[in-house]
Amino acid sequence: MTAQEEATAGVRRGRKPGPGSTRQAVLDAARARFARDGFAGTTIRRIAADAGVDASQVMQFFRSKDDLFAAVMAVPASALERFDTAFEGPDEHLGERVVRAYLSAWEGSPEESEPLMAMLRGAIGNENARVQLRDFLQSRLRHGSGGGGDTMLRAGLAAAMLVGIVTSRRIIGVPVIAAADTEQIVATVGPAIQQVLAGAAPIG
Repeated sequence: MTAQEEATAGVRRGRKPGPGSTRQAVLDAARARFARDGFAGTTIRRIAADAGVDASQVMQFFRSKDDLFAAVMAVPASALERFDTAFEGPDEHLGERVVRAYLSAWEGSPEESEPLMAMLRGAIGNENARVQLRDFLQSRLRHGSGGGGDTMLRAGLAAAMLVGIVTSRRIIGVPVIAAADTEQIVATVGPAIQQVLAGAAPIG
C-alpha cells in the first residue's frame, strides 16, 4: 500500500460517524430524495446509498419508509415565518409579497424547500403526505384569514393558485414556467393574487 493509499484509508476509518451524525445523514439524504423523487419513487436502499450507510442502519433509526417520511416533512419555523412576514407592509403590494414568499419558501434553501417539496410530491401517492400537506395549507389559511367566511375562501384560492405554479415549475416542469425568473413571476402573478385577496385577510 502506498503512502497515499494509507492516508486515504486512515481518513475513511476516521470518518466513521456516531449514531447522531448517522441519523442526521439519513434524514438529509431522505429529505433530498423525497423532494426529488416523491414517496413512491424513493426506496430505503436509495436513501441508504445517498447517506453512505447500510439499509439496515436506516431501519435502526426509522421503522419504515412511512416513519422516515413523516420525520422528513417537519416544516422549519423559518418557512412559517416567511409566510407570516409577507403580510407586513402596504396592502397595495400584498400580492407581490405573497407570491415572492411562496416561491422563496418552496424554491429556496434546501432546509425550507425540501420538506415542502417532499409533501407536495408525496401527496400524489401517499396518504400521510396528503394529510400533512392538506393540514399545513389549512392551518396557514386559518391562521391568516381568521378561520371563516369569504376571507378564507379567497385565501384558499390564492394558495391553490400558488401551489399550482410551484407544481408546474418543480414537478411537471412546464418549460416556459420553469424557465421564468422569480421576479418575472412575481410581477405577472402578483396583481392576480392581489385581486383575489382584495378585502381578504392574509393567507400566511
